[in-house]
Amino acid sequence: MKLKIYQIDAFTDTVFKGNYAAVIILKEWLSTELMQQIATENNLSETAFVFKNTQNIYEIRWFSPITEIDFCGHATLAAAFVLFKENESLEKVIFTAKAVGDLSVEKLDSDYIQMSFPNRKPKVVDSIPQELLNGLSITPKEVLLNQQAYFAILSKEEDVYSVKTNLNELKKLAPYDVVVTSKSTEYDFISRYFWPANGGEEDPVTGSIHAGLAPYWAEKLNKNELIAHQASKRGGLLKCKVLEDKVIISGQAVLYLEGYITI
Repeated sequence: MKLKIYQIDAFTDTVFKGNYAAVIILKEWLSTELMQQIATENNLSETAFVFKNTQNIYEIRWFSPITEIDFCGHATLAAAFVLFKENESLEKVIFTAKAVGDLSVEKLDSDYIQMSFPNRKPKVVDSIPQELLNGLSITPKEVLLNQQAYFAILSKEEDVYSVKTNLNELKKLAPYDVVVTSKSTEYDFISRYFWPANGGEEDPVTGSIHAGLAPYWAEKLNKNELIAHQASKRGGLLKCKVLEDKVIISGQAVLYLEGYITI
């Protein structure tokens, strides 16, 4: 069997920046085992598998090299980029996923792709896990939690860039990941994302976590439209708009590779 595969750099307008994702558009679903094997072989942050159902809605599933992921923003952006590239008349798609429901994605005139995600604002934890404190070289001033990750709020921008991690300790927080964040002078806020239990060491750009970061910082900064930067080595830029029950996240993407895999 030959399957067409795309590799996309998401949340960037430059190849070798942002976060990489593979996208495979299916005519019928593969087994979960096979999709995991493909994602492991690809060894990218995520591989997105997309299938158009009879209602013209695109079912989507995301796999890291080690497990299936409930929700992935950058691979959703990458999948939409591929669909828009393959059908230039297409301006809007609806993805659906078991954990998050329907995700509306639109092509904008500015080369940006706009995604509507559920608002996943985090809540302050009753007690901070010792594993989190042991896993970060800088003690957070506040810790919150949503469905996806612990949010470690750091005092200043420099701390986000310089913080060191003990991944063995952070891995003990499974199934949760960890995001460190602070307000920024150049952007509204910055962050870094660590996910040793679910994917790897540091994720280059994490669209899904901004469904929690944006509502948090919107409240703190008293503004609903924000510019975010993920401060990994590859880096990524995200435009965020916070609504009552949704977070609108916009980003760019570029094609790196187009080809076929044989399985």
